[in-house]
Parts: sequence; structure tokens; C-alpha cells
Amino acid sequence: MAIIATKGTLDMAYPPFILASTAAALGYEVQVFFTFYGLQLLRKDLSDVKISPLANPAMPMPIPMPVMVQMLPGMETMATAMMKKKIKDKGVASLEELRDLCLEADVKFIACQMTVDLFEFDKAEFIPNVEYGGASMFMEFAGKTDICLFV
Repeated sequence: MAIIATKGTLDMAYPPFILASTAAALGYEVQVFFTFYGLQLLRKDLSDVKISPLANPAMPMPIPMPVMVQMLPGMETMATAMMKKKIKDKGVASLEELRDLCLEADVKFIACQMTVDLFEFDKAEFIPNVEYGGASMFMEFAGKTDICLFV
């Protein structure tokens, strides 16, 4: 299974890790290619991963919020805190736990070298079990897989 992770928000961080860890547990060979904002998910510290209520109409909120309210300062922090509490209360694994499960199951994480260079990321900020490569490196694997997902 090949997965391309392009988003670095809390709500979009879960799908690649859940799908990758599940596929690995089912015996699939799995690679996740992290590019553009998805690279945030490879940082050692994931505490800064947030969710935005703005322009996210499918996100269920405890009370309806007009768009103007969603734009106010502090709303992103409040929405993130609410989502993290819900995740914890429902017993859902944290991002760190899911990422560790992937690594324990030999899921290969590839950081897009072009994006690392483009945004001048410091590789020291990323977890140690990451390979760096370009799209062609990932495509070599993805082209032979049964399942390829873009998240």
C-alpha cells in the first residue's frame, strides 16, 4: 500500500497513520510519502498540530458557530483543544501513538526531499526513522502496489 500524506492538520493527520498501521497489521508492505504540509507529521514534537474550524463545514461542533465566529483569534486553539479532548475521551490513540505503531510495524516513512529543501526544514526536527527521497523514489514503490491513496 502506498499513501501520500499532504496535510499537516490534526484532522488530516489521522487517516494516513490509521490506514498505514492497519494495512501493516494485515500484512501489507506500506510506504507513506510525506510532502508539503504533510511533513509536519514527521516532526519529533506533534503538540503544535492543530485543527481549523474555519472552512471545515463537516467538522461537528458542540454548538453551531457562524463563520464570523470561527475567524476570531483563539478559535483554532479552542477547536484543537476540543478535538484532542474528544480523542482522549473516546480512547482513540494519539498521533504519536499511531505513528509509533506504524514504525513498529515497519511502515516506511519517506520525506519529500524537494519539500524539505523548498521550505528549508531542519532534518534534526524530524523523527529519526525517516528516509528522504523524491517523487521518483516513491513512485517506484507506488507503481507496484495494489492500493495507492492520496490523503
